[in-house]
Amino acid sequence: MGLIQRFSSLKSKRPGLWWSLVMILSVLTLGGALLIGYMTAVLLHSPALDPAKSILTWLLATNTTQVTWYITRAAGFIAYLLLWLSTVWGLAVSSRVLEGKLHGSYTYDFHQYISLLGIGFLALHMVMLLFDQYMPYSVAQVLVPLLSTYRPVWVAIGILSMYLTLLVTVTFYIRDRIGQKAFRVIHVFSLLGFLGAAVHGLLAGTDGPLPVVTLMYALTVLSVVFLTVYWAVLVAQKRSEQKRAERLAKKPVAHKPVHAIYK
Repeated sequence: MGLIQRFSSLKSKRPGLWWSLVMILSVLTLGGALLIGYMTAVLLHSPALDPAKSILTWLLATNTTQVTWYITRAAGFIAYLLLWLSTVWGLAVSSRVLEGKLHGSYTYDFHQYISLLGIGFLALHMVMLLFDQYMPYSVAQVLVPLLSTYRPVWVAIGILSMYLTLLVTVTFYIRDRIGQKAFRVIHVFSLLGFLGAAVHGLLAGTDGPLPVVTLMYALTVLSVVFLTVYWAVLVAQKRSEQKRAERLAKKPVAHKPVHAIYK
């Protein structure tokens, strides 16, 4: 906790150093993912792993020969999982699940950082699609919905989810200008962005039929649905209590006549 506290305090005391550390961590994470993806692709085609290839192919579809495709898939999965983590973290904070366990500034900074990191992996996923050898995408196809020739509807949902995620992330930096109410309203779109990403990954991605991938999508979506329902119930209860308090405040107090008191 001490290390987290010192790192978080840099944002207010030395913002330049804080952002430098954030950028260094992001670059190291992206570079590490790129290296792991490349090394995994090399190892999976090594003769030493022949006995395990059938199992790995069934679980993770490791029978492709394109290194770029491994990196594209890995970046997409990591971006999705970071988006899921950002979504459930935001719902947990809104539902006060973490209240008393972590300081508010830590939860907010972590939420902001994983959102940025998710966008970084999303950018890597999109850039690698431009260099795909089997079905290369153009810049317009990865930025404009319905231009893709491959499963255009499901790819378009992924692109729209990307824009929703960017919109929500930008509000972290303009919250003081738009106000807390608008900030919360816009953040609701993060749920649509997450669900769109899940639909995109399941129906546009080539790994959707894999048992492990299907299980991942099922567990992540169900967890978000559960926390969303829990948050909605808490909001409804809070509004009901506020209305009840307002009715009691407006209800006139009945006073007994003076003669009845001394009767």
